[in-house]
Amino acid sequence: MYLNAFEREMLEGRYGAGTATAMKVLVAIGEAFGAEKMVEISRAHVALSNQEADLWFVEKLVRGGATCLVSPTVNPGFNLEYFQAASSLEPLDEATIKRTRDAYRAIGATLTYSCTPYLEKNIPRPGEITAYSESSATPYINSVYGARTNRESAQSALCCAVTGRTPLYGFLLDENRRGNVLVEVEAGLKDDFDYQLLGYCVPKKAGPGVPVFTNLPGRISPEALMNLGAQLNTAGAVSMYHIAGVTPEAPTVEDAFKGEKPLKRIVITDYDLQETHDSITAGRGKIEFAMFGCPHFTIDQVAEIVRLLGGRVFKAEFWVLTSSLTRELARRMGYLEIIEQAGGHIVDDTCIDQPCWRHLYGKRGVTDSPKCAYYAKRRNMEFVIRRLADCVEAAVRGEAD
Repeated sequence: MYLNAFEREMLEGRYGAGTATAMKVLVAIGEAFGAEKMVEISRAHVALSNQEADLWFVEKLVRGGATCLVSPTVNPGFNLEYFQAASSLEPLDEATIKRTRDAYRAIGATLTYSCTPYLEKNIPRPGEITAYSESSATPYINSVYGARTNRESAQSALCCAVTGRTPLYGFLLDENRRGNVLVEVEAGLKDDFDYQLLGYCVPKKAGPGVPVFTNLPGRISPEALMNLGAQLNTAGAVSMYHIAGVTPEAPTVEDAFKGEKPLKRIVITDYDLQETHDSITAGRGKIEFAMFGCPHFTIDQVAEIVRLLGGRVFKAEFWVLTSSLTRELARRMGYLEIIEQAGGHIVDDTCIDQPCWRHLYGKRGVTDSPKCAYYAKRRNMEFVIRRLADCVEAAVRGEAD
């Protein structure tokens, strides 16, 4: 693989051992995928996990003197101060989150602690070359903004941020961005929740590929697009899709396929969505908590909770996870006070897949997010998956229909 003089100097250690390690990783990735050269990136997002392997790697780079040429935004771990006050942390978990914060600060990351940087701080223009990890971020970057990123791991995205480079392969190349699976949607999509089910259903039915959706409503909310990408990349490994008139590269369906015929055609019906829902949800009955924000909730979704709540109080624990900006907006707009008076919580800088939720292990909750239910399984949390309105009702009653 061709490296220019600066890239070779990074690889050979002129800028320190940490930068050399980052470049070695990228060269190995590039060689594995047959990349001819490196290209510069303008943006990055690192899906830090606050877990042992992630922390080991970033600390290794920091000890080697690495700092980021392109400051990446980062995923949430958990809000240390919030959960310290709740006295719900184990000493090891507290120590790990402190080390994670220190390491990413030292390496020069922008400490957003949100899994939806593409809605607030880190928004690219069409055609920008970027390096994003995080399962909802990569489809949004490629498909909604028309920028370019591969489906990076936390470690590879961090290496890209340190070096300012990424190997030229995959979704950075025109030929790999072409749609190749036609998805004809015959199901009636009534609200943002149906896009959750659509995203979860398609990879199971179509297998790998770049889907091109037809027959979708003319107006699709940012939340629906966020849901669609998050579930496509959770149920499968779909880092790009096309919707004519939404995806910048696809003003028409023909443009999405770039003049080629689809390799596969599938039809999604109401039955398919119902079957998907039935296969991933726990059954009706008593619930002990509700959890939202996987991906992090927007201010419009918080406002919808307040509208649905209608002055009532919760019988079940009620958690809304969001970015620090959205939580501050919720405070300014009175939503935070309303939800707290009802017995609920809005917490920022926090992910569902974290040890701060140990008090919920072995319990049964309700959520609108299949991704939340998928990742929480390994922490022995069971979820009934319902529309947001039904989730709020369940939390008020302490029981899901």
